[in-house]
Amino acid sequence: MGEGRARPALLEVGRVARAHGIRGEVVVELWGEPDRVAPGSVLVTERGTVQVETSRRHRGRHLVRFAGVTDRSGAEALQGLVLRAEPLVRPGTLWAHELIGAAVVTTDGRRLGVVEALEENPASDLLVLSGGALVPLRFVVRFEPGASVVVEVPAGLVG
Repeated sequence: MGEGRARPALLEVGRVARAHGIRGEVVVELWGEPDRVAPGSVLVTERGTVQVETSRRHRGRHLVRFAGVTDRSGAEALQGLVLRAEPLVRPGTLWAHELIGAAVVTTDGRRLGVVEALEENPASDLLVLSGGALVPLRFVVRFEPGASVVVEVPAGLVG
């Protein structure tokens, strides 16, 4: 038996909230990027896979019709399903589990601390460092997953 690459763990990307209308559409609360529900996308549920036939934004959510679901009763049967997909892998993507525990140093070699958590912020998510310092992710210039994060911060941002 040959060795294969390990499949990445599936991420929860959304949930079917409820049926919408009489033609099989459902309201999807999306936790991932909007392209997760682009027509043709395949998502995984505890009942198997579903393929997006149509999708449109509506009041901060997405109205989605899955292939084979043509009426309200079919849509109601999907209520509560958690939608999963493989992670989107893009160059330079920072993953929370790879940042937590990493040492943070400046480009001139000054050690600022260790990443203890991430905090959402509208302008830029923040690295929460041991000792309480906060460093916006936008200042990350390099990182080695699970080991170190190099930042270029403006003078006076971190003590």
